[in-house]
Amino acid sequence: MTGQAEVSSAGVAREQADKFKATYDQIRTEVGRMMVGQDEVIEGVLTALFAGGHVLLEGVPGLGKTMLVRCLGEAVDLHFSRIQFTPDMMPADVQGAQILVDTEGGGHELQFQEGPLVANLVLADEINRATPKTQSALLEAMQERQITVGKRTIQLDEPYCVMATQNPVEQEGTYPLPEAQLDRFLMKLVVGYPTEADYATIVDRTTSDEEVELKVVCHGADIIAQRHVVRSVPVPEQAKTYAIRLVIGTQPGSQYAPELVNQNVALGSSPRGVQGLLLVGKVKALLAGRFSVSTDDIKAAAHVVLRHRVMVNFQGQSDGVNSDQIIDAVLAAVPAPHGA
Repeated sequence: MTGQAEVSSAGVAREQADKFKATYDQIRTEVGRMMVGQDEVIEGVLTALFAGGHVLLEGVPGLGKTMLVRCLGEAVDLHFSRIQFTPDMMPADVQGAQILVDTEGGGHELQFQEGPLVANLVLADEINRATPKTQSALLEAMQERQITVGKRTIQLDEPYCVMATQNPVEQEGTYPLPEAQLDRFLMKLVVGYPTEADYATIVDRTTSDEEVELKVVCHGADIIAQRHVVRSVPVPEQAKTYAIRLVIGTQPGSQYAPELVNQNVALGSSPRGVQGLLLVGKVKALLAGRFSVSTDDIKAAAHVVLRHRVMVNFQGQSDGVNSDQIIDAVLAAVPAPHGA
C-alpha cells in the first residue's frame, strides 16, 4: 500500500507541476505578443505574481517597464490600477478618502471613495518620486494586505501584487526607498536595453497601423490556486541550508561572508531573503517540471532576490562595487551542502 501511495502522490505532483507550467506559459505567451525581448524580466514578473510577492523594476525610461505590467493586467483577469507617483501626492490619493456626495432628498452624506491601492494588481510607477509619507501608506498595503484610513481598515482582496518601477539615473525630485520598504519586495529586476534584433521588432510594432489586442487567458482564482501549488513544493534540507548560508554570507562578519562582503557591505540580507530564495526556487522547480527545490534553483534566484537587500557601504560605493558583485562573491565562497 505504501508503494501505491507514493506512486499516486508522484502522479498528483506531476499533474500539478504540468498545470502550473501550462498556466504560466499561457500568460507569458500572451504578454509576449506585445512585449519584445526582456524574457528574463517577463519571467521575473510572472514568478513574483505566482509566488505571492511584490516586484521592483529598475531601468531607464523607455524600456517598457510600464507596458509590461499593463500587459500583464490585460492578460490576467484582475482588478488592475496604476499610480503615477509625484512628490505632491498624499496618502489619501492612493488609499482613498471620505468625500461629500449629494443624496436624493437634496441632502449630503459622507461616503468612502476607494483609492487605486484597492485593486489586485497595482502598478506603482516611479515609486521613488513619492514622499516618505505616501510610501508608508504603500508599505502597509504591501506588507499587511490592508489599508487604514482614519479608523477604517480595508482588507485587500487576493491575489494582491504591487509592481513598482523606478529610474536609477534621475535623482532630482526623488526619495530613495528606505531599506524597510525595499525588503518588502520579493524581487528586484534590472531592465536592460533590447538587442539589435529586438529594436527592429519594436519599431515595426510601434510605428505601424496594426494594433495588438491582448485577451484574458487567466483569472484571479487560477493565480490563487497556483500559489497554493507553489507553497506545497517541498524543499530538501540541503537546499534550505544552502539558502540560509547564502543569506548569512551577505552579512559582514559572519562565518560565510567573503572578504568582499566584510569590506564593502554595511547591511546584509534579512531573513526575508531566505523566504524569497525558497519561494522563487519553488517556482523555478515547477517550471523545470520538478516538484522539489534544488540548490541550482536557489542559486538561480540569488541575484533577483538579494540584490536589493544588500546595502553597499561608502568604501564600496567609492570603489565601484555593486550588490550584484557582492552576490557573485557570496555564491563563489559558499559551496552547496554535501549531497545536494
